[in-house]
Amino acid sequence: MSSYPVRPATAADADAICRIYNQGIEDRVATLETELRTPAERRQWLANRSPRHPVIVAETNGEIVGWGSLNVFNPREAYRFVADFSVYIERTWRGRGVGRVLLEKLIELARAHGFHKMVLSAFPFNAHGMALYEKLGFRTVGVYREQGLLDGKWVDTVVMEKLL
Repeated sequence: MSSYPVRPATAADADAICRIYNQGIEDRVATLETELRTPAERRQWLANRSPRHPVIVAETNGEIVGWGSLNVFNPREAYRFVADFSVYIERTWRGRGVGRVLLEKLIELARAHGFHKMVLSAFPFNAHGMALYEKLGFRTVGVYREQGLLDGKWVDTVVMEKLL
């Protein structure tokens, strides 16, 4: 497996993060989000992040090929030790190990920031993502049936967790 350098995201990465996120929205592989984002919105999103919820990027030959983030799972105080996360890969780089490198770094960062658990919600048809989550120790908690409406069709999401 190839390795990709991973570093904290900066405001200068907003265009690439936006492009990759929009690919995930357009391709309907990783999110129930339907509205495309703008680089300006992604810059503001980056600026509003807390240090405990970092955004990271993976690069190859100076090109950003994926990004990931630790996200607030729930704003209630009791959930402060639970992190949701996002991983998005540039469409031509999917299935080439970028997601694994990013998720391994997010797990490391989650531990370093004192999180007890990581959670996710994924499409069951996202074969690469599902295989990766299982390989890295996430377990299926359940399935939300007909969780969202995409392109006129109800889609399920699988809920998974990993105790750190």
